[in-house]
Amino acid sequence: MNLKQSVEEIIKQPDYEPMSVSDFQDALGLDSADSFRDLIKVLVELEQNGLIERTKKDRYQRKEKSKDKTHQLVKGKLSQNKKGFAFLRPEEEDREDIFIPPNKINRALDGDTVLVELQRYKGKIEGEVKQIEQHSVTQVVGTYSEARHFGFVIPDDKRIMQDIFIPKGHHLGAVDGHKVLVQITKYADATDNPEGQISAILGHKNDPGVDILSIIYQHGIEIEFPDNVLEEAENVPDEIKPEEIKNRRDLRDELTITIDGADAKDLDDAISVKALDNGHTQLTVSIADVSYYVTEGSALDQEAYERGTSVYLVDRVIPMIPHRLSNGICSLNPNVDRLTLSCRMELDQKGNVVKHEIFDSVINSNYRMTYDAVNKIISDHDETTRQQYAELTPMLDLAQDLSNRLIDMRRRRGEIDFDISEAQVIVDGDGIPTDIQLRNRGEGERLIESFMLAANETVAEHFNRMEVPFIYRIHEQPKSDRLTQFFEFITNFGIVVRGTGENIHPSTLQKIRQEVEGKPEQMVISTMMLRSMQQARYEDTNLGHFGLSAEYYTHFTSPIRRYPDLTVHRLIRKYLIDNSMDGKEKHEWEEKLPEIAEHTSQRERRAIDAERDTDELKKAEYMVQHIGEEFEGVISSVANFGMFIELPNTIEGMVSVANMTDDFYHFDERHMAMIGEHSAKVFKIGDTVKIKVTNVDVDERMIDFQIVGMPLPKNNGKQCPAREKTIQAKTRGKAGNDKQNKSKNKNKKKQRKGKNQRQREKNGNNQHKPFYKDKNIKKKARRKKK
Repeated sequence: MNLKQSVEEIIKQPDYEPMSVSDFQDALGLDSADSFRDLIKVLVELEQNGLIERTKKDRYQRKEKSKDKTHQLVKGKLSQNKKGFAFLRPEEEDREDIFIPPNKINRALDGDTVLVELQRYKGKIEGEVKQIEQHSVTQVVGTYSEARHFGFVIPDDKRIMQDIFIPKGHHLGAVDGHKVLVQITKYADATDNPEGQISAILGHKNDPGVDILSIIYQHGIEIEFPDNVLEEAENVPDEIKPEEIKNRRDLRDELTITIDGADAKDLDDAISVKALDNGHTQLTVSIADVSYYVTEGSALDQEAYERGTSVYLVDRVIPMIPHRLSNGICSLNPNVDRLTLSCRMELDQKGNVVKHEIFDSVINSNYRMTYDAVNKIISDHDETTRQQYAELTPMLDLAQDLSNRLIDMRRRRGEIDFDISEAQVIVDGDGIPTDIQLRNRGEGERLIESFMLAANETVAEHFNRMEVPFIYRIHEQPKSDRLTQFFEFITNFGIVVRGTGENIHPSTLQKIRQEVEGKPEQMVISTMMLRSMQQARYEDTNLGHFGLSAEYYTHFTSPIRRYPDLTVHRLIRKYLIDNSMDGKEKHEWEEKLPEIAEHTSQRERRAIDAERDTDELKKAEYMVQHIGEEFEGVISSVANFGMFIELPNTIEGMVSVANMTDDFYHFDERHMAMIGEHSAKVFKIGDTVKIKVTNVDVDERMIDFQIVGMPLPKNNGKQCPAREKTIQAKTRGKAGNDKQNKSKNKNKKKQRKGKNQRQREKNGNNQHKPFYKDKNIKKKARRKKK
């Protein structure tokens, strides 16, 4: 009986209970790394075949046939979208996420624990919030709007559709237009809005820097470090003592350099490359030994864990550990001794690691190199720069050769290199965007990326083979439905993939990328492919990295700015250097690593969201300066309410279907295209179009485009009247025109009743009518005053 049959026998037992991978290992007597990988492959195959499904706690349960579950109550957390709708993330392991339309959220907020009733609508199951069990949102960032005896705060977070009522005496001196932080004191009921008190005034909404400060607070990111953390940081010495070097491998005489961006201040990785007599190449990656200074359980460690990661915004960096450490003793600055953990690898001519060592060390970096200088040396062969760094030039040439071998090796095994353009927003001293520039990814950037990937894979493989508790960076195979949808989409470009999305190798997607390279549709297909992928995350079980086509992967190379890397360093020290990991401590790590993985994955997503919000905000502010100007862009997405156009600088705006005035256009979902009813004119993803910027809504971070050559709409190109339809279309997806009109009329009634200023803004009313001016609300406020 083979392994697959043995697993199936276990699952088919009448008394089968959901089992983890470890449970299967024990039941089948599997104890080797190879058998573990084979087991994972079998479980993935059975999951894709519909025999089992994986629960949120990583157990495999038998997949039962679907039953009618309408009118059941399901408990879980609400995940709300700023477009209005939401999903319930059920507590029960066997439940899929449940869609909740905007009109059935019933005043619950993002993150709330709720009871949802399942209902059938047009053949599909959706939910309605029936009860809020526990509130998640305790504070809100927004703009204060004052009245004579009270005020309201309009939340910045578009997922919060209710304004916060501020009673008299609880405004902390805020005036109209102040950005404030509000602590919620009473949650909304069937008739009233939430109430709160202002706990901090961030500044006026038009003050320089307040916009980004608001985003930071909105995401719950702490800027300042607590006093006890700063005190611990102050107690860390500025220099290394001789006794600290005693038992470390001394690499100070080896030619070692750092390569980073010109503005980087926390230098956490250094490299050294050497040719060996046997024709192989020795690569040493040395990483700042942050775990030596940030000890387990200390105030520094607890704060680093809470933050999870450094956050890189347009005009500032919010570090994971205080600058005294990140820019000081932990930063691998040139010409000073620094404590490090090193991964030394011997690589053959094909880029394979044939030998490796992991050890603690001390280095003294010879040069602090920038990407620009390295690119001049290895790509441009600039003679002046090569002479300036004559001592380094031979090593950098060898490093580039090794980097090319590693890139070829990863390409052969199937790595997907998306190479998506990234933009950098340039702001002045007042935070006003002055330019949007594409980030260059030259040979120097690729070189460091290749070396860090090699070190991360080597460390991950080392500890996976040791079969000990460890933390990995995983990227699972895309879900079959998303892949199938992507494969259907690319048939529009004449690309046909045989088979289904059930079990795909990364090399298949890599070949698609290569096929479209250099073609007009390259950007769009890369973007759509990326959207079909799952999100990479941290996990205590090694599941490989699909995008890299790597069997083993972790994060080892950035402990200054990522807590998982710090955890990896801590485990390296316990396993390989101090040899202090006994059975009891192994068990303790087995218990806490899943929690560390989950927490740091969440913190990473929070940082990404904050970074994206600040980028979108500044891009919108930048385009305000270009209203009325014409640009050429590529259609990046098509929906029933219009088309999104991406400009060469990555800024994206929307052409509403209502503003496509030369014909009546229908949305063709299969081909992701707009087709003219009379002219048969087609606009599809990947097409190049010339547009004019007609309007920018900075608060909503939305940019309106008009296709050049089409007649202007009746509003003469001012605020797009279809914004209302756009918001409705986004929240309802494929809802019909009758339903749109019905909802529109309903919203107009709400406006007349004055129930919610946020709803009026969402429906396209740019005239900022203060919430408190509504007569009904004013009466309620007077009653509250009494």
